[in-house]
Amino acid sequence: MKMSTMILVICCIFGILAIIVSVMGFKRMNQATLVKTKVQKVLSSLLCALMIVVLAANGACYYFESVISTYFTYSTVAEEEIAPIIENTQNVVEEVENEGIVLLENKNSALPLDVAAESKINIFGQASVNPCFGGAGSGEGNVENDTGLVEGLLNAGFTVNESLIDFYEEHKGTSKAESKLRMTGGDYTMIEPDVTEFSNELLSEARDFSDIALVILSRNGGEGGDLPLDMGDINGDSGRHYLELSSSEEALFEMVDGLGFEKVIVVVNSSNAMELGFLEQENVDAAVWIGGPGATGFNSLGNVLAGLVNPSGRTVDTYAYDLTTSPAYYNCAGYLYTNAPELSVTLASGNTRDTPYAYVNYEEGIYVGYRYYETRWVDNQSGDCDEETYQEMVQYPFGYGLSYTSFEQEISDFTDDGDKISMDVIVTNTGDVAGKDVVQVYYSSPYYEGGIEKSNVVLAGFDKTDEIEPGDSQTVTISFTHEDMASYDYSGIKAKGGAYVLEAGEYKINLQSNAHDVIDSRSVEIGKDYIFNDDNDGARATDLTTAENQFDAVSFGTGLVYVSRADWEGTLPTESADGADAPQEVLDVITQIIVEDNPDDKEIIFADHGLKLSDMKGLDHDDPLWDDLLEQLSVEDMARLVGMGGYITVEIDSIDKKQTAESEGPAGLNSFMNGISGTHTQSEAVLASTWNIDLAQKLGEAVSSEAYYNGNDGMMCPAMNIHRTPFGGRNFEYYSEDGYLSGMIAAGYIKGMTENGVITFCKHFALNDEETYRYGICVWANEQAMRELYFKPFELAVKVGETSGIMSSFNRLGVTWAGGSYPLLTTVLREEWGFVGTVISDMANVYAHMEADVAIRAGNDLMLAPTTRMPSDKTTGTNTGHQALRNASHNILYTVVNSNALEVTDRQKTHNWPILIVAVDVVALLVAAGGFCLLSRKKEQQPK
Repeated sequence: MKMSTMILVICCIFGILAIIVSVMGFKRMNQATLVKTKVQKVLSSLLCALMIVVLAANGACYYFESVISTYFTYSTVAEEEIAPIIENTQNVVEEVENEGIVLLENKNSALPLDVAAESKINIFGQASVNPCFGGAGSGEGNVENDTGLVEGLLNAGFTVNESLIDFYEEHKGTSKAESKLRMTGGDYTMIEPDVTEFSNELLSEARDFSDIALVILSRNGGEGGDLPLDMGDINGDSGRHYLELSSSEEALFEMVDGLGFEKVIVVVNSSNAMELGFLEQENVDAAVWIGGPGATGFNSLGNVLAGLVNPSGRTVDTYAYDLTTSPAYYNCAGYLYTNAPELSVTLASGNTRDTPYAYVNYEEGIYVGYRYYETRWVDNQSGDCDEETYQEMVQYPFGYGLSYTSFEQEISDFTDDGDKISMDVIVTNTGDVAGKDVVQVYYSSPYYEGGIEKSNVVLAGFDKTDEIEPGDSQTVTISFTHEDMASYDYSGIKAKGGAYVLEAGEYKINLQSNAHDVIDSRSVEIGKDYIFNDDNDGARATDLTTAENQFDAVSFGTGLVYVSRADWEGTLPTESADGADAPQEVLDVITQIIVEDNPDDKEIIFADHGLKLSDMKGLDHDDPLWDDLLEQLSVEDMARLVGMGGYITVEIDSIDKKQTAESEGPAGLNSFMNGISGTHTQSEAVLASTWNIDLAQKLGEAVSSEAYYNGNDGMMCPAMNIHRTPFGGRNFEYYSEDGYLSGMIAAGYIKGMTENGVITFCKHFALNDEETYRYGICVWANEQAMRELYFKPFELAVKVGETSGIMSSFNRLGVTWAGGSYPLLTTVLREEWGFVGTVISDMANVYAHMEADVAIRAGNDLMLAPTTRMPSDKTTGTNTGHQALRNASHNILYTVVNSNALEVTDRQKTHNWPILIVAVDVVALLVAAGGFCLLSRKKEQQPK
């Protein structure tokens, strides 16, 4: 018998018995001559309360079955067997950080330090004792055993000024507990001590201790809120945003500069791009970016500073001197609809919930990150860049990074067969020490004013070399196809109804050191327009069907004017929104949950074919035997499978399916349900900054090994939205501002995960790029930007990584919840891209618009709902609903059986907690029966 059924039966039986006992007891009490004492009155009240509590507890156990089951599920693998797995992951995390650290500045070769002569370091900055290891929320890891900054430096052979460390430890208490404002997404309080708190003795000791000062700057990020745009209410820095130096940090640099250290090294401990113009000042000798280093990444910092590792990371975002110059800045967070700050939404159950409705406009179109900065100052006719203005705007381009050695790259061979472009690049180490280099290839498309929007450069391919010894060379080959350079024409300029279009003209194929600096170039001439639709050249080779507009209501729904390089001044936004009235047509739809039925849908067939889920392992998704297995599932089986997906899939007796367990995963194994955690991996931004797909796969293999041995068959990762702006609260758990880089790194990671049979639920599909008002926020964007930027990581995860899991997002595309969007989850994801697997919702018991009835009809199979999000009778009582349930069940079971689930469930045990419920119920029933019998005793008759 299923646990939930057992609990429900127990609950009903106890309820009936308790009622019988109560009625009989009160009846006898009314008939008897009672001694009405206060004790008896109190006892009577307590017994009634006991009945209510136990009945409520039984109901709660039924309702929270998935939560309780997951909590009590554990792996039977011994700790000593898991220990080497964890050690391996820690080593890989350090390896990733080794290659992910970006050397931003190195004036006069200040780095690396000579440990023999420069072993002593003064560390300034509150983050010396309170660094940011990653971020907060689902991408949070267990930091208890993470290696700290000081330990990492000591491990590399350095010694640190302990007096400064003690000073900062004393000021640690002024952090979170005493912060003026705790932001939704994390603690953004700037806690740097005032320089007046440094005693003269402490500073004099620091100057005597060493000629080297290391200043660490830390920025946090977290789920649920974007980064503050004005710090006035937090630390009094009115007019400054969170990603520029605070006034206290400026004072710190002035103090350090006044002490006259020979070398000042800055460590940027932030996964969000910051304003770093101060690094160019004379008082800063070197700077490294480390992102969120995770469990062992501070060892890597020590390795890089000591020269044990040659830094080879590259930036994954554009670092502008002024972050507010990005057009996306003016719409970098959600805004409330002013005519409807709270709307009452009716659930399928009939209950209502008040929900704030918000919106965000992606007015910038495709011009996000380097696509804006590398295009804005380029002449549309000549292709020349206004270099002076560009240099005033951009400090570190996308793909930038220095090394302790020097490299030369040259194109040794270039071929174009009319379909595929291939470039061989010889990379030669011309310096004095061994190191790795990154090869980056971009293309520049012909742009016609008033035509399809195009970035001046787009990343086409990349690879990382092995470690190359001084004087040695390595040849790297970068390949991509003509159709990879096609742009999406959503407005029908060349293709009515939308299509990918490769326009005729000259395409420059550039070998570049970053998104701005060209090393060498070749040209490809496309002789005619290629229009990838049914009326012209058919679907792209990587698509199963032709792509056409699916989101006109989103692109054109609010009449947005999108940024165009044909008219920068006339289309660039110049001020932030502060809310607006929602159009009536938006209000009319947003308040409804529409569940549609098809009258032509036939009733499904039920039959027992004697099959087990294990019989289906290895069979194709469309194998006819699946139809037989699915006929064994009752409507209740399917409803529970779909609606009770709170980090589990439920057991199903009819097909001998055991319960499985999933966890969070952007920062490594992390189960909210039973407290199991693995190695805290570095932030995903650091993984992307390695520009190393093979290393991403190696990390995926390591993390999935921990999941496998801890009894997990699925993880909610990787997180694959993009850094639309630097102020995104979850940028730490997203890879990059570029969809191609994000998707290829994610694809490598996914391949590593699937080596151990772990399902990767890539999240959050789609346009979940800001956190403020994320629940049901209406996102308005054009379909070109959607497909070329925001869908791209997920497209590559499907086509290259072959992921079997996708997580839909909280937000709406226009007014339609992403998890209820048939065009998104069926037409694009499955029919165009060929995805075969399970789509799971984001946390579905949070907000009202995330209904299972709508989800399964759109292609969202599983509800991530620890407290259940069951389909209503609109599904369980209709033919359309039954068909949708069967389709969703098919997808879930196919994904599960082709994961490691059959193996890991053999190593899992779940405490038989329903037996405990039975025991408690029996005891409670006996107490209630005995109590009422005691109360109903007749008063003894006194002799006359």
